Amino acid sequence: MKAIVYTEKGHVAYRDLPDPEPQTEEVLLRVRASGLCHTDLDVLHARYGGGHFPMVPGHEFAGEVVAIGADVEGFAVGDRVVVDPNLSCGTCRACRRSQENLCTSLGAYGVSTPGGFGELVAVRAENLHPLGDLPYDQAALAEPMGCVLNGVTALAPVSQDEALIIGAGPIGLLLAIALRTRGVERITLADLDPSRLDLARSFGFDAVENGGPEMKAMRRSMDICADATGRADVAASLIDYTADGGQALFFGVCAPDARIAISPFEVFRRQLRLLGTHSLNRNIPDALQAIRLYGPGIERLVSHRLPLDAVADILSSKAPKGSLKVQAAL
Repeated sequence: MKAIVYTEKGHVAYRDLPDPEPQTEEVLLRVRASGLCHTDLDVLHARYGGGHFPMVPGHEFAGEVVAIGADVEGFAVGDRVVVDPNLSCGTCRACRRSQENLCTSLGAYGVSTPGGFGELVAVRAENLHPLGDLPYDQAALAEPMGCVLNGVTALAPVSQDEALIIGAGPIGLLLAIALRTRGVERITLADLDPSRLDLARSFGFDAVENGGPEMKAMRRSMDICADATGRADVAASLIDYTADGGQALFFGVCAPDARIAISPFEVFRRQLRLLGTHSLNRNIPDALQAIRLYGPGIERLVSHRLPLDAVADILSSKAPKGSLKVQAAL
């Protein structure tokens, strides 16, 4: 099979690999759509996970079952499925508390074991979820949608909340869509890119220039503020836009060594709630439901559907100008 391979830290290759053989509890998938995430770059440069090389990356993928291990029940050749990439131990304190995304030995397809940027991949049957007739490009959004739903669930929003999301890229838009499915109507996205602001408006959300006059008028008035950029300066600004009694969600993945200043007195006096959420937590069915609930049009978050070798070139250089979610279409 053809696959993208991280041969060593910082090095990407596109090459032939032997077809994987499913173990007794696994199925073999022919990958049909596999999304590119910033985490894939962190894996490449050993900034996320244990730095396992060589590695076939890709953790946002859906495909078709082409072979089944001897002990697998409930799936058949030809089934259309999406993958929950997280691999947890099931026995540590976090797993026992149903926080498997915080497992002390958490791994993932595309991070610690071969993932979805190959034509074929062997996956544990327990990590599969049926798609029905949902298109593969939409199904491959289930993993990032699961991540944002983990954040939205922690926020426990109510319909009268007003939300500000800084960053109108794919993750910011998925956060907004997830909040809308939970009944929040007043949602504003902020960004510096006019085309992304126009896209946010086309999805039915308000949009303002990040740092502009309209956004500055929102100081201390938003019930929910979320960072979807991963920039430390943006994360540092969240509290200033959060209303008294409001919540700030640190969702964007800042550099591990980034630091911001927070006043404990301000958090106390203004009764603020500061949150962080990591990855998805066994909620792919909820993600699929949210995607279906939004309906046709969510696939506009995917700006590029490219052959696998073209995705390898992007991983070696940079994403196309103006891109949103990039997917390999196999």
